[in-house]
Amino acid sequence: MRGTRIRPSFGALAVWALVSAAGCAGPQSVIDPAGPAAASIHRLGLVMWMGAALVTALVTALMLMPFVHRGERTVNRRLFLWGGGVALPALTLSALVPYVMTVGTDMRAPTPSGGLSVDVTGYLYWWDISYRLPDGQSRATTANELRVPVGVPVELLLRSADVIHSFWVPSLAGKTDMTPGRVTRMVIQADRPGTFRGQCAEYCGRQHSLMAFEVIAMPQGEFETWLARLARPVPEPMDAELRRGRDLFLHLGCGACHAVRGVIEGRLGPDLTQVGARNTIGAGTLRGGIGNIAGWIAGAQHLKPGNTMPSYDRLEGPELRALSTYLASLQ
Repeated sequence: MRGTRIRPSFGALAVWALVSAAGCAGPQSVIDPAGPAAASIHRLGLVMWMGAALVTALVTALMLMPFVHRGERTVNRRLFLWGGGVALPALTLSALVPYVMTVGTDMRAPTPSGGLSVDVTGYLYWWDISYRLPDGQSRATTANELRVPVGVPVELLLRSADVIHSFWVPSLAGKTDMTPGRVTRMVIQADRPGTFRGQCAEYCGRQHSLMAFEVIAMPQGEFETWLARLARPVPEPMDAELRRGRDLFLHLGCGACHAVRGVIEGRLGPDLTQVGARNTIGAGTLRGGIGNIAGWIAGAQHLKPGNTMPSYDRLEGPELRALSTYLASLQ
């Protein structure tokens, strides 16, 4: 019995091409630059891809020449070797290397005096983000979410508290390693509003893949309003359920690790002052919302084994609901 030959249809090929192309866009794409640093890296990639294609085509043509000109018995091997093996790579690299040296200068560019400066510290497996306020004396801290004004260069001072991490937001800039005991400076700029996903780009341990963060680019006025709100203490809850959740937060000792501005100032874990406004929790592990906050509290070690947050799986339903409702209200 003869086998049946399956021929892919044009429609199936078109769908496959569209699906493949869709993976090239999105909030974490090197070919969808949203800032000057990422744009320069994208241009370098295009130059290298086109150059590689041209070199491949030329070498292929040279390899096919003996088959095309079959009547010729001799081949100028010296010209072939010196031209294709020495001269062509030398010319290509001589043109490419000086251009490569100009790429990435936007990530090291100076920022205006008094400009926005942010300290970013990598932990296993989350990000501490601390804004230096205009008075030069105080800070406003958040976690796993970096908000920046559109069109403004922002200075980042990168540190690691434990092992080597790497700060990478493909749509905004190249990756920068974070080495324990060293402060590394980089500059990012978003030219359009939006949410851009970042990721630790240096393998750091068991939950490396779940060490993500978001960069949210906002208009200047909205950013200033947000930063002023972040710097203010959290007001006293007016609702009885929220007060119960706040009291439970303190009673369980959550403040030993976490900070809520104006309530408790723990520093071992992520700052929770605006945890209810974040798109994700657990450094990209889950989407935000009361339900997922409750799930994270009860099963942090099940959802992200090896992180430093213990699972509070013995809380009664009403207690878990009150605690997660309070945290979701912190916006």
